[in-house]
Amino acid sequence: MGNKNGYFKLNIREMGSFLQIFPPEDGGKRPDIKEILQYLEKKGYMGFNLRDLNDALICNGKEAKEVYVGEGCSFQEDEEMELVVSGDKMLVFCRFYPPSDKGALLTEDDIMKKLASGNIKEGIRQEEIKKFIKDRQYCTDLILAKGIPPVNGTDAWIEYFFNTNHNLRPKRNEDGTVDYHELNTISHVEKGQVLAKLHPAIPGKPGKDVYGAPINGRQEKSLKLEFGNNITLSEDKTEIYSNVTGHASLVNRKVFVADVFEVPADVDNTTGNIVYDGNVSIKGNVKSGFSVKAKGDIIIEGVVEAAFLSAGGQIIVKRGINGMGKGRVEAEDSLIAKFIENATVVSGGFIETGCILHSQVSAGADIRVRGKKGFVSGGVIRAGNVVEAQTIGSEMGTITNIEVGVHPSVKERYGELQEKVSDTVKEIEKMRPILVNFNEKLQRKEKVTPERVQQVQQIAQNFREKKQLLAKQKEELKTLREKIQIATNAKIKIKGTIYPGVCITISDVSLHIKQERSYTRYLKEKGEIVARPL
Repeated sequence: MGNKNGYFKLNIREMGSFLQIFPPEDGGKRPDIKEILQYLEKKGYMGFNLRDLNDALICNGKEAKEVYVGEGCSFQEDEEMELVVSGDKMLVFCRFYPPSDKGALLTEDDIMKKLASGNIKEGIRQEEIKKFIKDRQYCTDLILAKGIPPVNGTDAWIEYFFNTNHNLRPKRNEDGTVDYHELNTISHVEKGQVLAKLHPAIPGKPGKDVYGAPINGRQEKSLKLEFGNNITLSEDKTEIYSNVTGHASLVNRKVFVADVFEVPADVDNTTGNIVYDGNVSIKGNVKSGFSVKAKGDIIIEGVVEAAFLSAGGQIIVKRGINGMGKGRVEAEDSLIAKFIENATVVSGGFIETGCILHSQVSAGADIRVRGKKGFVSGGVIRAGNVVEAQTIGSEMGTITNIEVGVHPSVKERYGELQEKVSDTVKEIEKMRPILVNFNEKLQRKEKVTPERVQQVQQIAQNFREKKQLLAKQKEELKTLREKIQIATNAKIKIKGTIYPGVCITISDVSLHIKQERSYTRYLKEKGEIVARPL
């Protein structure tokens, strides 16, 4: 039949009242002394011996024990039911206590009336009530009513039928070199191709608590297909199709299809600077002094010299970047180049290259310097997560800074804000003596011209505005400092050798390398940078 909790009942006789304690069966729980005392206090019995009660309670025998609890009385105790509603109003727990020898048992109708008196209206479990009537269990919580939980709505979602993964890596050869001619990162689409399908939201259903009050589930989120030119929306607004053969991309949940603008040779005097809303493919080089700006991707077969590149998507330079100390390359997405030398390179995603020389390189995610040489020497390298290279620094002690653990934009903003705070403080300190001197003159009741009063009032207004600005700047500075100080999973991995002259920074902690190390990874543990073998 399963386990049964132990329980207790009153036996009322002429000679006195006795509490009979029944042991549990098949692993059930013993009656709780606190519950017994509360029950006796409720019934007005005070003349019992607590030690006798405890002895009867902890007895391990299978026979019920009886303890005198007070003088006899003329009336019997009927079977009782206590009702407790859970905090979320979704469950009703009922606990029953047996009648004395001649007391009355509760009927199914009695239990229903008890529930009704507690205002329980929803989810009453008739089968559980019948089960109790058939096999009465006491000192046991029985769930006699359950609310109806709400059904949460299902959010709408969009299924895309082109590559939306912007984290593709270049193909690797067996010898570890990178094949920059087989990148396959462009999502080509054909005219008439389905680009995306909207799966509409499915509404949820409200529930009810045991009192019958409605409970609303999580509201489903709706979506709609967002797209640019060269795309057609189906009549039921659930599918979009490409009107042209070209390249598809997803930017901030908006689908774009564009014909790729191709430059058959170099970007130079014959082409001038290039600005294009889609993707740009350049078959030659980008010469010094020229710029290429694209809202999509930029693919360059040749070399980028001291030029300016800006892409809303990714940038791929198959023969590398030689900025000659002037070039700047910016990609909102990832960047792949054969090498980076004497250039400033900024990527919102990852950067993958064969080597980095004397450059300022920043990536929101990882910087991976791979290939046979895979070295970083000179300059400043910043990555949000990981910097990985074969070699960092050089035997000549080339000054090289490697920083990970915070998005480069956060660190740049932190530096800018420090300068702004310093400037604001200087401006406030310039105004302060003027205001102090003016107040002293007023206290001495010296004459002040109306023009001077107006001038000082304007300074006082500027003083208040600057103080408000300083408070905002300091608050933002505090927030950025906390971001920088938070330890992350950021690390620096060297598969070859790291040399003296290199300074590594993880979040807010720096370490100057003083001796060569090989096959090492650096990470932050307990506020310090530690070296661990790969």
